[in-house]
Amino acid sequence: MAIKEKDMKLEREKLADTLAWIESELERIEEDDQKLKKTIDEIRLGTKGRFSQELKVQEKLYDITHKNYEKYIEARDQPYFGRIDFREYKRSLETFYIGKFGLGDFTRGEEKVVDWRAPIADLYYSGTYGDSYYTAPQGVVSGDLSLKRKFIIKEGELIDAFDEGIHEIILNRGDAEGNALVDEFLKINLEESISTKLKDVVATIQKEQNEVIRAEKNKPLILQGSAGSGKTTVALHRLAYLLYKYKGKISGNQILVLAPNKLFLDYISEVLPDLGIDDVKQCTFEEIAAEIAGVKEKLISKDKKLAQIMESQNGLMAESSSFKGSLAFKAFLDRYISMLETADGSAGDIRVYDYLLFDKDEIRRLYSKDMVNFPLNQRKKEIKRHLLLKIRGKIKAIQDKIDFTCEYMVAREKKLNTDSPERREKLTKLYDERDSKKKDIEKRSKAAFEEYFENWMHHGVKAMYFELFSSGELFERVFRGEADERLAGFMRQELSSNSGKGIIDSDDLTALVYLKFRIEGVPEKYRFTHVAVDEAQDYSLFQFNVIREMAASSSMTIVGDIGQGIYYYKGIKDYDKLISQVFNDDVKYVALSQSYRSTVEIIDFANVVLRKQENNLKPAMPVLRHGKKPMVARYGSDEEFCTMMEKVIREVEELNKKSIAVIGRTFSECKRISEILKKHSSVKWELVKENDKKLKLDKIIIPAYLTKGLEFDCSVIFNCSGDSYTDNELDKKMLYVALTRALHLEYVFYEGEKSGLIS
Repeated sequence: MAIKEKDMKLEREKLADTLAWIESELERIEEDDQKLKKTIDEIRLGTKGRFSQELKVQEKLYDITHKNYEKYIEARDQPYFGRIDFREYKRSLETFYIGKFGLGDFTRGEEKVVDWRAPIADLYYSGTYGDSYYTAPQGVVSGDLSLKRKFIIKEGELIDAFDEGIHEIILNRGDAEGNALVDEFLKINLEESISTKLKDVVATIQKEQNEVIRAEKNKPLILQGSAGSGKTTVALHRLAYLLYKYKGKISGNQILVLAPNKLFLDYISEVLPDLGIDDVKQCTFEEIAAEIAGVKEKLISKDKKLAQIMESQNGLMAESSSFKGSLAFKAFLDRYISMLETADGSAGDIRVYDYLLFDKDEIRRLYSKDMVNFPLNQRKKEIKRHLLLKIRGKIKAIQDKIDFTCEYMVAREKKLNTDSPERREKLTKLYDERDSKKKDIEKRSKAAFEEYFENWMHHGVKAMYFELFSSGELFERVFRGEADERLAGFMRQELSSNSGKGIIDSDDLTALVYLKFRIEGVPEKYRFTHVAVDEAQDYSLFQFNVIREMAASSSMTIVGDIGQGIYYYKGIKDYDKLISQVFNDDVKYVALSQSYRSTVEIIDFANVVLRKQENNLKPAMPVLRHGKKPMVARYGSDEEFCTMMEKVIREVEELNKKSIAVIGRTFSECKRISEILKKHSSVKWELVKENDKKLKLDKIIIPAYLTKGLEFDCSVIFNCSGDSYTDNELDKKMLYVALTRALHLEYVFYEGEKSGLIS
């Protein structure tokens, strides 16, 4: 509820004091900034390009102070967004203002604004009036929470403020009588027009989202979130929270974010920097997998594969994708690796000429027992390192034998022949041969040692993978009827055909990375303290198995929505197998069903399609906002469609909204839409392609599978006819994705007969 005028007056005074203090701090920090910059310039001039430890220290210090300066600059517009009044037991009442960044008056040791990630800020998000508590590093802190206040501050001006009601309950949809509780603060924030980039939501994080954000790090967290539940935003804010909580132990470059495509990466690119987090690696699984496996060939992406499956209706293509994403395919590769391991375990002696340098029994024992927990090549490297410690002694032992043989020959020569120039010449020759042989033994021993391990190593997992599929005998030995001959033949032919064209299917990347890890180990560069995976439903169990190996202690944040699983043929259909077969039941699972993106009417419309899917998901629960019902209309020609689009544009503009997305089922259909609008519309439309790296959310034409995670002020389904969206699981999921993108307005057009999915 809005606060009283006298309270507003006090809060405006508080804001004015805070802003005045920020300005004084900015002057001080800017002065320090300039001094540091001058010092750096002087040192740089003096070193003349040479390395200087002092310069390195000063530059690092400048980076810290300058980031602090930028933080205070941003705080001018909105220093804080919330306030709590809390009295810790046996202490006096204290007031805390909560903001995106912590701001402190270090001269007085006073904290002006508390960082939203600080332990006490948990009360703002999850605390309840009266007896309440939060968890701090020193333990649980209990007390009395008497106020939770929310501010709308823009450009340094307090626009409005709201106090959370004493008996406030979880937000829900309004009913016909309009007597449901409404959080005006959240409603105002949600009614804003969509930006071209996903923004931070530190001011509007809800209680259930806050609990996910602050969950412990060392256990995989799986979040099933309905469309619009804020799961992506929650995952990114969780990373910012973990970096704050484990400051000094985790840095940004130790975190990996896996996103569905490059467009989505562009869409989320500003969230972490906005929260003061830099250097986090953000990429697609395909990008990092190709990088790890050293794949340079042109890639058939998962989106291209989806388009091929949708347009060709090739059942074997989908079956192949499904099998290559399964744990059965992992077992197939494990058998191959086991065969390699058995062959490697038959290693022979390391010899130089007829001398034994290292005995095969010792090498086999080290390989099969002592170092069996290492990946194959890493095991060999460890054996090599172990034997290198002994090689000096081994060479010395051989050289001692050469000395002994030489001394025997010398003694024999002396015994058989009296001193003479000939005998002396013969003895000199024996000593020269001995010295030459000893030098040669040292040189040849090291060469033989290196050659042995070079030949013993496995080289190039890509070549090994292709050999496995191309060699009929090897493939049959490993495959053992894992799938029927029809599918096996298709997979072998498909891989051979792709190889001949210089391309590689993204379905093969998981296997290549897995082989790399099992043979060479996980490279240090690809070991991360924490991994976040978005659109989890589109990943296979095999992919998750591989990703888990890159995450220390399986520390992962996994977010997705089974209802949007358009890669149905290979993605996970529920979380049970992921939890049991990949994470051995050791996970924290959370489900969020409340949707904050769309109006009640849009979510209700989309839920009709969700309920027709083959899953047991709880339909999304819309909160707060009512709006116009989605308009379903038939068009009879391209011209009529364009006329209807002109009306859509006018309505969007009248509401002061901007972004409109026309959503097609496939990219081919989107190209057709583009041609129609180019011919009959006066407005310029942008056709979004799979490989686009930048996203403009003004007026776009986009295939449904690329819209996942994105949101628009208005969405238009191009042709929701019975021919386009049929009664199969893929179409149900594809349509559900398309219908859950709009914030404010939604139009569903169709040609011919309307799809039964929206009836």
